[in-house]
Amino acid sequence: METNLLMDFTVDKENCLVNVKREFDASLDNVWSAWTEAEILDQWWAPAPFKSETTIMDFKVGGQRLYAMVGPEGEKRWSTFAYTSISPKTNFKHTTTFSDADGNPNSEFGSSYWDITFSKEGDLTLVDIVIKRDSFAELEKIIEMGFKEGFTSALKSLDKIFEDKK
Repeated sequence: METNLLMDFTVDKENCLVNVKREFDASLDNVWSAWTEAEILDQWWAPAPFKSETTIMDFKVGGQRLYAMVGPEGEKRWSTFAYTSISPKTNFKHTTTFSDADGNPNSEFGSSYWDITFSKEGDLTLVDIVIKRDSFAELEKIIEMGFKEGFTSALKSLDKIFEDKK
């Protein structure tokens, strides 16, 4: 397994942004599929010991993904993705919102606006993720909730999927 893959996580407080640049030792096709197909997303999207369970997956502009992160005791934390733009194998954008099991937004949290770009770099694939929040307070809240650690853990699970395919 490649041990020197790029993992760059930066926070731009002034603009309420998180930027994650991450290389994967996999083809662009495989990386795109891992981010856009529920069967694969559910294998890596949640940090251990949580599991991801998708209820609805409609990957198209105007479509949504409704899923739960399921904890070891069976507790579920629901979220939705609302897809706003898709350029196949290049970029997609979605709004992520904590919700209930029916997809109704949780009013305690705002949304995150994700802009995910995919590019081939030799034998590797680079995923460049820009996540915007409406306010610095919201950005701080997701960071304090452990977003960096959880997302980093989930991306390592994705590495394992690609490693197992080789």
